[in-house]
Amino acid sequence: MATEPVPYRVALVSFPGIRAFDVSVITEVWGTDRTERGVPAFDLRRVAANTTPVPMRGGLSLSPDRTFAWLARTDLILVPGLDDHLTRAPEPVLEALRRAHVRGTTIAALCGGAFTLAQAGLLDGRRAVTHWNLVNLLRAHYPHVTVEPDALFIEDGNIWTAAGTAAGIDLCLHLVRTAHGAEAAATIARSMVTAPFRTGTQAQFIEHPTPRTDRDADALASVREYALQHLHEPLAVADLAAHAGMSSRSFARHFAAATGTTPLRWLLDQRIAAAQKLLEHTDLPMPEVARRTGFGSEITMRQHFASRLATSPRAYRASFAAQAGARFDLGN
Repeated sequence: MATEPVPYRVALVSFPGIRAFDVSVITEVWGTDRTERGVPAFDLRRVAANTTPVPMRGGLSLSPDRTFAWLARTDLILVPGLDDHLTRAPEPVLEALRRAHVRGTTIAALCGGAFTLAQAGLLDGRRAVTHWNLVNLLRAHYPHVTVEPDALFIEDGNIWTAAGTAAGIDLCLHLVRTAHGAEAAATIARSMVTAPFRTGTQAQFIEHPTPRTDRDADALASVREYALQHLHEPLAVADLAAHAGMSSRSFARHFAAATGTTPLRWLLDQRIAAAQKLLEHTDLPMPEVARRTGFGSEITMRQHFASRLATSPRAYRASFAAQAGARFDLGN
């Protein structure tokens, strides 16, 4: 008799002071059963030093259902942000994270959760990101951490950190996409009514929270939709600007203000995402995948996969083909 695949095991680290919003994000992404829509099964557990309810702000509490011993069996550990960023996390929490890192388990912190990782010493000598309003605080208290001011999320040594609040959604969806493919992440994003991924940096929220006028916003939305429908064509900035009814220089400026990235970088992200879906769900030859997604040639597509995903299209396809039947229950 065939055994059932083992669900992907995710641990939400719980201790007093964690933010309810981040707990909700983690629970929505990893704790909702969407297997009937093709998303892999996840086993999300709330882990703590013991199973005593964990208090959170606003009269809320979280009930752990596993102790830190369960971390030895997890595929991914998620650390929520904090209400008080400078209060040191309990030592059992920090020690559990250190042991997990030594084992090679992927660890991801949302927003101010970077402070917990820094307290554990896991960010020393590494690049990290946090909410833009906390950048200087993290730098001042943990000078051995290289704090990036703009990124939405980054990885260094199998440790992920994310910028403030909604960037935690971006990171969780990215982790789904990395482990389970673009279609799984897109399905979750659709159910959450959010974008599968956002490009750009925190700068778009610090300095340019919205497009300058409703007219600009409508034009930019229209041009993005146009680009997605014409990915197979060799689009240039001038083509997109013409569709928006702007000069190339004005279009590039408004586009960057609205998205935090350049038109060409955004277009490349869309091409890569489209190629990922075709590689996951079709047997199309590589040259045809490259043609349909606007890369023009397999060589060009391979170069962009290497620079952005640190893999090749063939290796990406093989990885997800192998994952279709690779996770079997070898005992709980």
